[in-house]
Amino acid sequence: MKQLPIFFLCALSLIGSLSAQPNHFEPRGIGGGGALFFPSINPANDQEFYVSSDLSAVFHSTDFGNTYDQIHFTKLSGGNTSTYEFTNNPNIAYSNFNDGNDGYPVKTTNGGTNWTQLPGYNLNNYGPVYRMNANFDKPNQLLINSYGDILFSNDGGASFSVAKHTINNGAGLIMGGVFWDGSTIYIGTNEGLLVSNDSGASFNVMPASGIPAGNVVWSFAGAKNGVNTRFVCITASPNDTYNGVMPWDYYNFATGVYTMDNASGVWVSHSAGMDFNNDFIMYAAMARNNIETIYLGGHDNGTGGPLVYKSANGGQSWDKVFKTNNNANIATAWEGYLGDKGWGWSETCFGITVAPNNANKAMFANYSNIQLSSDGGANWKQAYVNSSDQHPAGAPTPLKQSYHSIGLENTTCWQVFWIDDTHLMAGYSDIGAVRSSDSGNSWGFTYNGFSVNSVYRYAKDANALYAACSNIHDMYQSTRLQDAQLDANDGNGKIVYSTDKGANWTAMHVFNHPVYWVEADPNTPNRLYASVIHYGGTQGNQQGGIYRTDEANKLAAAAWTKLPNPPRTEGHPACIAVLKDGKIVCTFSGRRGTNGSFTASSGVFLYDPVTNAWSDRSHPGMYYWTKDIVIAPSDPTQNTWYACIFSGWGGAPNGLGGLYKTTDRGLNWTKLTGSQFDRVSSMNFNPIYNQEAYLTTETQGLWITHDIHAPAPVWTLVNNYPFRQPERIYFNPFNNNEMWVSSFGNGLRIGNFTYTDTGAPSSGEAEIKVYPNPVKDVLHVELKGQEGLLQIYNAVGVLVENKQIYSGITALSTEHWPKGIYFVKFRDRVIKVVCP
Repeated sequence: MKQLPIFFLCALSLIGSLSAQPNHFEPRGIGGGGALFFPSINPANDQEFYVSSDLSAVFHSTDFGNTYDQIHFTKLSGGNTSTYEFTNNPNIAYSNFNDGNDGYPVKTTNGGTNWTQLPGYNLNNYGPVYRMNANFDKPNQLLINSYGDILFSNDGGASFSVAKHTINNGAGLIMGGVFWDGSTIYIGTNEGLLVSNDSGASFNVMPASGIPAGNVVWSFAGAKNGVNTRFVCITASPNDTYNGVMPWDYYNFATGVYTMDNASGVWVSHSAGMDFNNDFIMYAAMARNNIETIYLGGHDNGTGGPLVYKSANGGQSWDKVFKTNNNANIATAWEGYLGDKGWGWSETCFGITVAPNNANKAMFANYSNIQLSSDGGANWKQAYVNSSDQHPAGAPTPLKQSYHSIGLENTTCWQVFWIDDTHLMAGYSDIGAVRSSDSGNSWGFTYNGFSVNSVYRYAKDANALYAACSNIHDMYQSTRLQDAQLDANDGNGKIVYSTDKGANWTAMHVFNHPVYWVEADPNTPNRLYASVIHYGGTQGNQQGGIYRTDEANKLAAAAWTKLPNPPRTEGHPACIAVLKDGKIVCTFSGRRGTNGSFTASSGVFLYDPVTNAWSDRSHPGMYYWTKDIVIAPSDPTQNTWYACIFSGWGGAPNGLGGLYKTTDRGLNWTKLTGSQFDRVSSMNFNPIYNQEAYLTTETQGLWITHDIHAPAPVWTLVNNYPFRQPERIYFNPFNNNEMWVSSFGNGLRIGNFTYTDTGAPSSGEAEIKVYPNPVKDVLHVELKGQEGLLQIYNAVGVLVENKQIYSGITALSTEHWPKGIYFVKFRDRVIKVVCP
C-alpha cells in the first residue's frame, strides 16, 4: 500500500470534537505588490509602525520593517484612508474601520484586543471618515475629518463638536495635517489655518498672509523645539483640490511650499529649486520635536519613480534624497533601477511619515511596498522582503532573483499551482505570475516570455503548462462587472504556455479579451477549454464565452473555436470543470448593464460535446452573480456539485449569496448556508477526510465544516486565518499536510496541520502507547488513565477497529490488516502505525 502524507493524522482527529484546522497561517509570496497607505510610527517606540492596504489588511511591524504581522480582520480592517492613531496610553488607540462599504471611526481601550465604534460620531450625519488625528499626549482628544466638517472630541469619541464646517460643499473641508501643542491645536486646511487656544473648546481661522490668491493649503505639518514652532505646508490650486484627492492625483497638483515660524500668521515661500512641472510633491512631514528637518514626498516626473525632498535647514534649501538612478542610496528587492520592476512600479509616495520624536527615521508607502530610512534619508532600504534577500545600493537591481516573504503580502492571488513537488507557479493581479523552485518557500519573477497584469488560472496536460492572462485585474469583483472595464481591448488577454516547468513562456493564442480560465480535458488528449470575457453590446456581437481547441499539441499553431452561447448568458464565463463523461460544467459570473443593474445572465451550465448544446442548470439564486463551481470528489458519478454565489444589490440579486448543493447535476439545488454568508467565493474539501470542507467569503473570512455531507452543515470561522477575503483553498498534492489559501488582497498563506504521534498526554489526561511499531501480528495498546473509545483507520480513512479500551494493555490482532499505514486514535491523540 502506498504511504500517504502524514497530514492524515490530523484529518483523523476531526472525527472527534478536536478541530484539525491549522494553528497558524504563514505568509508566502514575493512581498508587496499592492497599494499601501499612510504609515504611522509610534511616538513612544520608533521601531513600531502600522500601515493599511486598500484591500483591508492592517500590517504591523515592531522592528521597523524587518517583519510584519497583521491585525485580524474581525478586530480591525483598514482602507486607503485608514491610519493607526497612537496615544501615550498603550491601551488606547484610534483608527478608521473599513467594512467594505463606508468607513467609520473605532477605538481600542485594551491594546487592540477589541475595537468598538465611536458612539459620538454619527455616520448618517457626517458620512465616511476621510482623515483622523489623535493627540498622543492626551488620549481623549481626537479630530475627525468628514467630507465637509472637522469634528473634535475631548472625551475619547463619546461626543464630538464641530470645529469647522466647510464654506464650499463642492470641495469640502480638508484636514491636511494637525499639530498638537499643549492646550493649542493647529489644523492646516484648504480654508486656512484653524486654531484652538483653549484645548478644543473653540476653533477659529488664523488671519494669515504670504500664500498668493488662487492657492490653498493641501498638506500641513508642524514641529516645536523649545519655545520655537515651525509649520510647513504644500499648496495647490483650489480648482484641483477637494476632499478625496488621492496620492495618485499628483500630476501638476502642487503649486508651492511655505513655512510659518512661531504661529506668526505669515507664510514664507520656500519653493526655490523645485520644478513643479516635474517635482510632483504631495505630502509634507516633520518630527514634532525638530523644526529644521522637513520631508516632502510625491512623484518625480523626471525619473518616473517616487520623490523625496529633504530640508535640514527649515526649508531654506532642499535635496532629493531618494536617489533612484542606479539605486544610488537604496538597497532594493525586486523593484529598483533595471530590476524586475522599475521604480515606476511604486511610482509615488502614498503619504510620507517621520517618527514623531526622531527626524532620522522616515518612510513612505506607495503603489507596491514600503521604503524607509533610519539615517535621515542618507540611505534607504526596501521593507517588503527578507533583508537577507535585498541587493546593495549603488548598482542595478539584479533580475530574476527569489525572495522570502516577511508578512507584507498585500495583493491578490488567484491560484497556486504545483508543476511538481519543487516547482510552483502562482497567479496574481497586479504582479502577474510568480514562480518558486523550492516548494513555495521563496518566489520570484524567475521566468521569461510574458509580462501581464493578471494571471487567473493555470492548467497542465501532457503537452505543456498553460496560463490564462489579462491586463484587467480584480475580475468579477464588484468593480469588474460592467462592459466599460471588460469590453475594452485587452492585448494581454491570452493563453501562454511553458514546456520547461514555467521557466520560459510563449503565447499560445491571443484573444484580445480577458482569459479567466483554462482547463485541460483529461478524457480527450489535446483538448483545452478557455473562458474568454466579452459582452460586445449584443449577443450577436459578443466574443466572450467558452472556447475549445482539439489541437493543444500544436501549441501556438492550435486553432480555437468558440462554443455556442449558453442560454441567458452575456459573455462573462468563469469556471470550467470537465467531467469524466466528457461533459463540461461551467459558471457564468455577474454582469451589470449600462444603468448599473445586474442582468439575469449568470449561473451554472452543462455542455454536451456530442450534441454541441448547453442546458441551464441554475437555481434562480444563481442568476445574477455566480462564482466557483466545485465537483464533489467523493461522488464517483460526479452528480454532486457545489456552487458558490455572491449576493448582488438593487432588488432581485439581493440576499442570494451562499453555498448551494446539487446531487443530480443541477436539476435540483439546496442552499447549505441559509443567510449565514452574503457572498461565497469558493470551497474545497480536505483530500483525506472528505467530511471536512472549507469555504471562502468576500468579507467574512475562511470557514470550516466537519460535516459537509449533512443536510445543514455547521460552519465555523477559521480564527487562525487573519484576512477577511480568502479566495480559494488548495492542498499541496505532494504533501497534504499543507493547506494553501489564496486571497483577494493578502497574497498567499500556508497552514500546516498539527498532529500527535507519541501519545504523550496533556496535563491530567490519559497516556497511551502502542507497540510494536512496525507491527506484524498483534498490536498492543497500553493505556494509563481513563477509559475511552479506541479507533483505528487505514490510510484512506476507513475505520478498521472501533473498541472501548480500559486502563491496562489491550491486544489487537493485525493478521487481517493489509500492509500499509494505519492511524490509532484515542481522544485527541493520533499515532501512526506501519504494517509492513
